[in-house]
Amino acid sequence: MGNRGMEELIPLVNRLQDAFSSIGQACNLDLPQIAVVGGQSAGKSSVLENFVGRDFLPRGSGIVTRRPLVLQLISATAEWGEFLHCKGKKFTDFDEIRSEIEAETDRATGANKGISPVPINLRVYSPHVLNLTLIDLPGITKVPVGDQPVDIEQQIRDMIMQFITRESCLILAVTPANTDLANSDALKLAKDVDPQGMRTIGVITKLDLMDEGTDARDVLENKLLPLRRGYIGVVNRSQKDIDGKKDIKAALEAERKFFLSHPSYRHMAEKMGTPRLQRVLNEQLTNHIRDTLPGFRSKLQSQLLALDKEAEEYRGYRPDDPSRKTKQLLQMVQQFSVDFEKRIEGSGDQVDTVELSGGAKINRIFHERFPFELVKMECDEKEMRREISYAIKNIHGIRTGLFTPDMAFEAIVKKQIIKLKGPCVKCVDMVIQELINTVRQCSTKVVHVDFDKRIQPPPKRSQHIVQGIQTLLA
Repeated sequence: MGNRGMEELIPLVNRLQDAFSSIGQACNLDLPQIAVVGGQSAGKSSVLENFVGRDFLPRGSGIVTRRPLVLQLISATAEWGEFLHCKGKKFTDFDEIRSEIEAETDRATGANKGISPVPINLRVYSPHVLNLTLIDLPGITKVPVGDQPVDIEQQIRDMIMQFITRESCLILAVTPANTDLANSDALKLAKDVDPQGMRTIGVITKLDLMDEGTDARDVLENKLLPLRRGYIGVVNRSQKDIDGKKDIKAALEAERKFFLSHPSYRHMAEKMGTPRLQRVLNEQLTNHIRDTLPGFRSKLQSQLLALDKEAEEYRGYRPDDPSRKTKQLLQMVQQFSVDFEKRIEGSGDQVDTVELSGGAKINRIFHERFPFELVKMECDEKEMRREISYAIKNIHGIRTGLFTPDMAFEAIVKKQIIKLKGPCVKCVDMVIQELINTVRQCSTKVVHVDFDKRIQPPPKRSQHIVQGIQTLLA
């Protein structure tokens, strides 16, 4: 693949990502991407804004990023933004982009600090950016505020893990320099899923805010907590600069002067700063896509074959075709069978937290209720001994014997087994009743589905998947 082909890798994956997002699914494929991870106020938003050279991300106290933001940066001659949920509308005012992000976040999460895993897709065209795709994830928080649930920290952690556990995802771990690196939330999460540091890129922010006499030289030289892809230091605008509307270009120039003049960093100044970080990420993502392309291509081909096979079933489709209805009926019966088995085996997709049902209740009947019914049976030991004695004597007749005859044993056992009939029948009745309830629960899925809808062909938008896959495989 030539240089031009390498340059087009990121936009090509972007188009594929948009095609999947527009139909509400990822087509079971892990697209190569970079996830931005960090604690609250680590400087993630400032880093992304420095890339674009514009203020366009929501700011404030507490948790601000409440939905994943898929940010696609595309090099172009003009400057504007587009949202996937506002197709055809160009945003030339970046304040409007910020307002739209806030409004779209509130539409999905509510206005009082709720979170949602549904991403917002934003594409920014600018002459000041390199082709790059990043996913800005919510900052890790410890204390719930507003109407946030008490397990907000675990929810955010689970959301982050959905992205960074994928082998195709690079991790941009953002950590402020004025905190203990050993306690970095971002690096801890990254180490959990990438213990060798092969997919993690470290970003150290707020180097200008470190205590006098201290520096992060050992970290930036990759000596303290080594990462395969190393660390890059950046200096963002302070809150005072942001409130004062300090120009990002001036901030980048101040950043460069900081590294050139600082005695601990001047020897590595060319390897530090936001422009360097953007170039490194562009190279790393391009190389990562290239490295994962063989396996990715294989998955795409398998997905394409599966979609083609599914589409083939609907060619020459006729709603009144009796054979199609028969086939659909068989599929419904098979699905019913699978649902029934899952409820009995205990691997269903819906877990009842109110009461026992299905296989769990049947298990309880056999292991708790049935033994209880047996314990309730009355057994008079004195009467039992008398019956055994009479049985042995009656079988021996006028003779006497040294051994207990088998017929006496069988007679006594049969009589006792007859007593078990009542509890056994009761147990069977309870099991049958639970099986009936399980059948009824499984049948509701089939009863409430409109038959004609189940046999309609797939929506036309699924063609976008096929087209996107064919484009990438071309």
